Amino acid sequence: MKTIKIIATIALTSILGFTSCQSEENSQVGTNPNANSSTSPTASNYQRAAMNDGSDDDFLDRNTCTELLFPLIANVNGQQILLISKLDFSAVLNIMGQFNNDSDAVTFTFPIRVRTNTYTEVIINSQSELNTLKQECEIAESQGKDPISCIDINFPITVLTYSVSLQQTGSVVMQSEKQLYTFMTDLQGDELFAVNYPISATLSNGTSLQIKSDAEFQNAISDCTQFEDEKDEAADIAAEVEAILSGTKFKVETFIIAGANTANDYTNWSIEFTNDLKVVAKNVVNVALGEVNGTYTVSSETEAFLNINFASNTTVSALDNTWVISTYSDTLITLKSKTDASVTLAFKKI
Repeated sequence: MKTIKIIATIALTSILGFTSCQSEENSQVGTNPNANSSTSPTASNYQRAAMNDGSDDDFLDRNTCTELLFPLIANVNGQQILLISKLDFSAVLNIMGQFNNDSDAVTFTFPIRVRTNTYTEVIINSQSELNTLKQECEIAESQGKDPISCIDINFPITVLTYSVSLQQTGSVVMQSEKQLYTFMTDLQGDELFAVNYPISATLSNGTSLQIKSDAEFQNAISDCTQFEDEKDEAADIAAEVEAILSGTKFKVETFIIAGANTANDYTNWSIEFTNDLKVVAKNVVNVALGEVNGTYTVSSETEAFLNINFASNTTVSALDNTWVISTYSDTLITLKSKTDASVTLAFKKI
């Protein structure tokens, strides 16, 4: 089995177009006391930001360091899917979303091809080989050497090169992440570089910004990684709350509107969340009232949400809302309205 070193210095075949830098072309010709070495934090930032991003297919391979290459065959919860392009991801997600109380299982028909974060294409012959790549990615993440996928540099950008005596030796116009990654990994100990700012970038939260220095690039990375951490935490909360709700009956413990607790209006009602994203309200005292059917979803952004939607003009219609999940346990879930934090709701397990 071929062992893949996720964070390795790899000589790739792409050719970098080095050109001499003339004085009239760039105001930074000459010395630059802010030039960076290959071991500097700036080099690491640009190298990691330029790594191949394998996060789009994480719901399939659970590995941000590898990109699955097409075509491939996946078995998803017992259903075989031929994946020709990313357009086929929706079919996989539809299967995974059918029920919310099952454990989604994905296996592949080997061999498959993957592209690592170092842009190396590898043939994987077994699940154990795929697991090895995942373990190496987890090690890289623990060491701060995994891809930074929350910032996209807008190319082209220009990188100026310097000798150790801080004399400029040339410049390189970078046209792609792969070219930038190759440049950073190929830097030698006697070579320095400086990015010709300003450059522009787009963060994963949709923000576009101009970056004017190494420090601003570091700040942008810090901001977007914090945003990604908040998204990951919210996604974990959403998954845990969905598991608590699924197939379980609750009662309205408290329902605060305009400072008044209206829970007594729902004393005779049970609220059941099914495993196929339906919500059923039943009057447990007067069965003649029948039941009220609705739907629910649990989602997340940087917060986790529970959306409840009952038919209008029913006894339980007031529960309709997009609720922010405030706290939760196996028996009690507290919520607040996304649009009015003074409106709160608590469900207690029956």
